Amino acid sequence: MLNIGGLNQGIVIDHIQAGGAMKIYEYLNLEKLDCSVAIIKNAKSNKMGKKDIIKIEGDLDIDLNVLGVLDHNITINIIKNAEIVEKHQLSLPETVTNIIKCKNPRCITSIEQELPHKFKLTDRKNRIYRCIYCESKFKGN
Repeated sequence: MLNIGGLNQGIVIDHIQAGGAMKIYEYLNLEKLDCSVAIIKNAKSNKMGKKDIIKIEGDLDIDLNVLGVLDHNITINIIKNAEIVEKHQLSLPETVTNIIKCKNPRCITSIEQELPHKFKLTDRKNRIYRCIYCESKFKGN
């Protein structure tokens, strides 16, 4: 079994749907960080069968609730002195900006490149967001 060393300080993004880690890596712009980032794909999970995990070393200030838009099963563990000091279940934010992109080619965001991609939560139970400009639908996992 693959063994990735523990963190002394940082964040573990756990219970990511298998295959979803790279999308989250991109959404959080982790390539721009000057710290160690481990991506574990297809780890065994009793609950999920397989899952992805991202471990980020260091003290970070990231709005992790945006991840709830992508996958509501994700859990966040905050690590300090090699101990889990906080565990977060994600909630769905009411609005998200520049996290999901509108796919409608007729949307104003396709023409006006500098416009922010804003989505509003319209159906919490089914996790449906709609573009504030054209009402196009986005549904998370």
